[in-house]
Amino acid sequence: MTEHTDGYAQNRTKFIQNARVNGKTQDIYIDASGIIQSVGTDISKEYRGQAECIIDASGMVATPGLVNTHTHAAMSLLRGYADDMHLQEWLSEKIWPLEAHLTGEDVYWGTKLACLEMIRSGTTAFNDMYFFMNDAARAVDESGIRATFCHGFIDFDNPEKRETEIAATKDLVRHIKSLSNPRLQAAVGPHAPYTVSREGLEWCAEFSEQEDIMLHIHLSETEGEVDGCMEKHGMRPAAFLDSCGCLSERTLAAHCCWLDDDECSLLGSRGVNVSHNPSSNMKLAVNRALPYQALKDAGANITLGTDGCSSNNNLDMFEEMKFAALLQKFFWNSDTLLPADEALAMATTNGAAALGIPAGAIQEGITADIVLIDMTAPSMVPMHNCVSNIVYSCSGGAVDTVICDGSILMADKCIPGERDILEKAQEISSQLVERANTPQ
Repeated sequence: MTEHTDGYAQNRTKFIQNARVNGKTQDIYIDASGIIQSVGTDISKEYRGQAECIIDASGMVATPGLVNTHTHAAMSLLRGYADDMHLQEWLSEKIWPLEAHLTGEDVYWGTKLACLEMIRSGTTAFNDMYFFMNDAARAVDESGIRATFCHGFIDFDNPEKRETEIAATKDLVRHIKSLSNPRLQAAVGPHAPYTVSREGLEWCAEFSEQEDIMLHIHLSETEGEVDGCMEKHGMRPAAFLDSCGCLSERTLAAHCCWLDDDECSLLGSRGVNVSHNPSSNMKLAVNRALPYQALKDAGANITLGTDGCSSNNNLDMFEEMKFAALLQKFFWNSDTLLPADEALAMATTNGAAALGIPAGAIQEGITADIVLIDMTAPSMVPMHNCVSNIVYSCSGGAVDTVICDGSILMADKCIPGERDILEKAQEISSQLVERANTPQ
């Protein structure tokens, strides 16, 4: 139960009492700037009286906010639009033709819907690649969560198209930086080695270094991509990206299903962050799971993402943690691979590190991105092992309260303005499909 709230309760001191934190019942005090000032079992006398907002977390587990490191948020409008198809047919016959009719207003409402779903299921930050990203940033700014945005850079070896993509990327980075909002970050987003020329990839690498921003790319999602890269460039995709300067500690590579051992070692040596997307990979039948153990042994930072709603079909990171652990065990025939504590770290600490977010833990001095999970939800009972329950039993539906950057975004499972967003997103989605299916 939350008391003394005022809207999103921004710039208010907060006291979370009786939460289960790291296996113990503790209190958390958050100062007016959104920083966790104190965590402990004996801080009530010192801090409770100072708090302008009291949150009673009795019967709840406090975890860091979840971080979704690879998605296309506005594709929430395409949820269920084209399912059970082969990947290339899905893209070329359904997704790309529909996306040709997208407008900035579509992306704004699709991102609003995605943010609503993410907040309700405990995600406080995400890494987004799509189009009309200025409009996506407006939606995220209003939602109160964090995001990193990149324009999906695709040039198909066309010099004229490349210049258009360069201009769009520069415009987005300039726009995001002009907002001076610490919750919003810009990145450069070459789509994939098979959709971007060497010249385009080299420009993206240089621009990422120049601006000191992330480089977000799809890598080796399918075997066909690997074969195509070998045929065209005489090397595997990771090696090709490295030759273009695209692999560094600023890089976030999504999927990475078809990496071989040498590529895993290469990514580790370059400090690359990797985003595992198990639901999308299984649904699109890419026929291989991310080589988790090889990447871990190589020192890569492994994180978790949902991909877009058209290939998942939701943004529930609790579900993604479970699928990640199960897929790794099943595909690599190892029942001890990717245990629950590592899956939770992928979705919190590792993701925050990849996106450069000053959160990912519940401790003094860290920004307050905190999720409260109801331990009385049937899927959380009994409580033999809290982390196991969170990863293997829980769903986003058990989330009660979400705090991001110290502001309350959902309290007692209530999000302000939710109904309006749902109704408008349905309307916008219907209009988009109608435009796409109307003969020109």
